Amino acid sequence: MNALPPPDAARPTAEADPADPLAVLAALRTPQGTALLDELRDHDPARELATATRLRRSHPAHLVSAALGQARLRQRAVAKFGAADAYRMFFTPDGVEQATRTPVATHRAERFARLGGVRSVADLCCGIGGDAIALARVGISVLAVDRDPLTAQVARANAEALGLQDRIEVRCADVTEIDTTPYDAVFVDPARRGGRGRIFDPEAYSPPLSWATEAALKAPRAALKIAPGVPHEAVGPQAEAEWISDGGDVKEAVLWFGEDVEPGTFRATLLPSGATLSAAGPLPAPPVGPVGRYLYEPDGAVIRAHLVAAVVEECGGRLVDETIAYVTADEPYVSPYATGYEITDQLPFNMKKLKALLRERRVGVLTVKKRGSAVEPEELRRKMKLQGPNAATVFLTRVAGAPTMLVGQPMKRP
Repeated sequence: MNALPPPDAARPTAEADPADPLAVLAALRTPQGTALLDELRDHDPARELATATRLRRSHPAHLVSAALGQARLRQRAVAKFGAADAYRMFFTPDGVEQATRTPVATHRAERFARLGGVRSVADLCCGIGGDAIALARVGISVLAVDRDPLTAQVARANAEALGLQDRIEVRCADVTEIDTTPYDAVFVDPARRGGRGRIFDPEAYSPPLSWATEAALKAPRAALKIAPGVPHEAVGPQAEAEWISDGGDVKEAVLWFGEDVEPGTFRATLLPSGATLSAAGPLPAPPVGPVGRYLYEPDGAVIRAHLVAAVVEECGGRLVDETIAYVTADEPYVSPYATGYEITDQLPFNMKKLKALLRERRVGVLTVKKRGSAVEPEELRRKMKLQGPNAATVFLTRVAGAPTMLVGQPMKRP
C-alpha cells in the first residue's frame, strides 16, 4: 500500500516539477491553484492563448499550464458529473474518458444499498472515484483501490473536494492483493482500454474477467462493470446480467453476484426513468411478418440484453426481419422500452424514389436511422437535397431480407 501525501506535503507551488504529475496535482490543490481554477471555470478554450498570457503575468507558468489543462478536463467532465461536482473535482484524461456517468453510478449504488446488510464496499480499480462517490452518498463506507499513484491521489482529492473523505478510504495498491473479506460487498471495474484503444476480449481486461468473477464469488454480494458488448456466453451461470442505458445511450453492463440477485436473469435498465425489463433465461424467437402501421425501435439496453422478444410480445407485434431489431405492429403501443413511429411509406431501396417522395412531402428536416444497411446517414441526407418546412424519419433496413426504406413520423405520446 502506498501512503498518499496530503496537498500541503508537496513542494511549494513555484517549485513544483511540471514533469511530476503528483506534484502538479498537489500544486492545483493549494489555495493559489484553487483560486486559479475558480477563475478559469467559464474560460473559452478558443481564447486559451490570450488567457494563458494574461495569467502568466501573476502566476507561475507551469501552474497556469496545469490549471488550463485541468479546466479543459472539468469542462468535459460536466457531461458525466454535472457542473456542481465537476468544477470541484480533479481529473486525468483517462479518468474523464473511463469514469461512470453519475446517473449510472447512482443507480448501481442505490441497488447496492437496497441489498440487505451492505454497509461497506471494496471498490477495486476505482479510477478517479466516480463510483466510490456514488456509494458514499447513499451511506456506504468505501475502500477505493487503484494501482496507479496519480489516479489514486486524484480519487482521494475528489473525496476530499466533495466532503466524503470520512466515508472513502483510498489505497494505492494492486487490487489482486487486497483482502476483501472485511467488506459486505465488492465492486470491480476492470480497465477495458489499452495502448491500442478499447479491449473487447474480457480476458484481456486488467484484471481479467475470470479473476474479477472469482473475487466476486468470494464476497457475500458483488458487481462487476463490463463492456455492454460482452458476449452472452461470457456471462457465467452464477451472475445476473444487467445492461444500463442513460438517455437512450447504452453505457455499460453489470454482472451481479451473491445474495438477493437472480442468477441467469438478463435485465435491461433504462435511465433516468429507472424502468427495468427482465427475463429469467433466453426468450423464444419472436415471429416475423410484414410491416404494419407502426414501427418500434427498442432501447439499446433491451437489444443488448436480448429482450426484444419481450417487446414483441407486449405490443402483439412481430419483427420486420429475423436479423433486425425493429418491431412492427398494427396497433399503437406506448412503452418505456421502445420508441414508436407511425409509418406512412414503404419503398424498396431506391435513392431516386426516396428523393422524389421527400420533395413531394416538402421535407426539409430528415432523421435517418439504420439497421442492416451500409449507407451513411450524412451521405443520404446530402443526396436528398432537402427543402421544405416538414420533417420526416427514414429507416434504412431489411424487410424479409430485402433492402427497404420506411418513412414515417414519431408517434405522439398521450
